Amino acid sequence: MDTLTRMRAFIDVVEAEGFSAAARRTGRSKALLSKYVRELEDDLGALLLNRTTRQFSLTEAGHTYYRSASDILKEIDNLSDLVREGNADLKGRLRISVPRTFVDADVGQSLIDFAKHHPDVSLEIVAEDRFVDLIEEGFDLAIRVTRLEDSGMIARKLADFRIYACATAEYLVRHGPINHPQDLSGKPVIIDTNTRTHNHLRFRDPQGGTISVSVSGQIEVNSPQATLRAAKAGIGIALIPDFIAKNAIESGELVAVLDDFIFRDRGIYAVYPHRRYLPAKVRSFVDFLHNWFRKSS
Repeated sequence: MDTLTRMRAFIDVVEAEGFSAAARRTGRSKALLSKYVRELEDDLGALLLNRTTRQFSLTEAGHTYYRSASDILKEIDNLSDLVREGNADLKGRLRISVPRTFVDADVGQSLIDFAKHHPDVSLEIVAEDRFVDLIEEGFDLAIRVTRLEDSGMIARKLADFRIYACATAEYLVRHGPINHPQDLSGKPVIIDTNTRTHNHLRFRDPQGGTISVSVSGQIEVNSPQATLRAAKAGIGIALIPDFIAKNAIESGELVAVLDDFIFRDRGIYAVYPHRRYLPAKVRSFVDFLHNWFRKSS
């Protein structure tokens, strides 16, 4: 029996969290999957799964084998994709981690447009505002809106990105001009708790270094869209991503301030694990988004 077949059967069972579910998902019988896994354990001389009529769990050896086997099969599949790339349409499944901010904004249309252009590629879009572990959590890639830090991953910049500090003209008349970040101290600020610094805002010092300002306000919310609505209501000044605030600024609903103090080293990136053979579907997805942003800039 082919070791790869047994290996795939084991991974199918683990990812489906049981033999019955794996049988339904793969179209193979429960008995056949059980046979493959048992033969794999016999070859290895180790128990990989604890299984009873009611419980299913990986042994310590099973955890180790699953992580390594998953990487091996991904490399094999990726190599196959690479060979077939020029001779077939894109197919398969992409699991993508994306900030909720990105999905809910107009730029989230880029994901829909990719799906429209590649109907045989299934997208599992997981929208949450945290940095996932791509390898441990089984993601093919992530979209990150940030200042890129060295993470051991491969990253491709899709577009420039910046933050606007903005408020209504009426707010600025009522609370006075804001010409320096320290002017925010004591003024009502809408705080987006998605940011790492929360109520300690950081700005670029034009002379070098960083300016940190402690702020407070009536509203704290983990949504840039809600932050935008609160700013437009005149409740406070807010720091909002450009792809969310741009229309309100261009229409005059909001006024941008502190432009000289805003960091310029942010971007929108596609990030993926370092793999010897990058899947064609991942490469095509990243290329598509890069071109989408260039055309939509």
